[in-house]
Amino acid sequence: MEFGLSEDQKLLQESIGRTLEKASPLTRVRQAAETHEPFAADIWQALVELGVAGMLVAEEHGGMGMGLLDTALAAEMLGRHVAPVPFVATAVMAPIAIAGGGSKTQQAVWLPKLASGETIAGVAVSERAAGAREGAGVTASGGKLSGTALFALDGMGADIFIVADKAGGLHLVNGDAKGLTRIALTSIDLTRPLCELRFDEVGAEPLSSGDTGMTLRRMIDAGRVMLAADTLGAGSAMIEKAVAYAGERKQFGRVIGSFQAVKHMCAEMAAELEPCRALVWYAAHAFDTMPGEASLMAAHAKAHTSEVGRFVARTATEVHGGMGFTDLVGLHYWFKRIGLNRQLLGGPERVRHEAAVLQGWAAAD
Repeated sequence: MEFGLSEDQKLLQESIGRTLEKASPLTRVRQAAETHEPFAADIWQALVELGVAGMLVAEEHGGMGMGLLDTALAAEMLGRHVAPVPFVATAVMAPIAIAGGGSKTQQAVWLPKLASGETIAGVAVSERAAGAREGAGVTASGGKLSGTALFALDGMGADIFIVADKAGGLHLVNGDAKGLTRIALTSIDLTRPLCELRFDEVGAEPLSSGDTGMTLRRMIDAGRVMLAADTLGAGSAMIEKAVAYAGERKQFGRVIGSFQAVKHMCAEMAAELEPCRALVWYAAHAFDTMPGEASLMAAHAKAHTSEVGRFVARTATEVHGGMGFTDLVGLHYWFKRIGLNRQLLGGPERVRHEAAVLQGWAAAD
């Protein structure tokens, strides 16, 4: 069987790409990063108008009812343009949490708001996805949350939060809830601010319908596939920029792209990154149609693409020479985006261990 994108999927990705070319040029990305905007509202609104916010929301709740493969194609374009928008949490992980664990009332209230872009959701599951030291995390008791959640995705501009507690339960918390404090965290990637959430007896709604453990698992799997797709897009952009620069920069009276060493660097980047595309597509396809393989493939896609992405980021910068480190070129936005993707929701070592556990090759933590 030949596995590839349908014409509709190709058109979808091209449409998102064209929108981002206009809405998210490097000058706008730089402005968002330097002013520490929670997210670029104008870029997000342009994507909302395309239906990106509701891709995973069922049609009955005002969404597009699409699959994770379609959503991964959007994530690739976001990485390609380093778009400073709240996509992974708001458009992917939160809808999965509410659709899988929310009551009928919670779904009716929140899914249309997420699909329309009216509500921004933050997600705090890092302690469950990436591991945490003993004593860290959030505890739930009597409908209230206490403790600390680190590296909440899309948290600084969020209206609501989806929070995982130490026991694996999921909770919905209003962003203005009494006792909740959010603190901005500094990371290498200024296009997607992270935050620390502190809970002091904060009221929360449980998302306890269905199999909560499976819902949390699917949230993390989907998030990992999105980060891998984002890295794929960012890596592709860096390769293109390196090739273009090698075709313009002259040394010793020749463009540097004519030197064998530079040719090899560019060819090796392409050869390493291109297989990641099929891996990401298959992981998203497995999430939609083969639940038994979903977690394993999400782990493989996240781990391998993270490692390849780091190689591409480093090598593309080397092709640029000293210019690669300047703010004028702006290559560092893609470099740092790839770096943060590598660590969010578990670094390669963590997710490979999970994959080994799934295969029965290692003991669980």
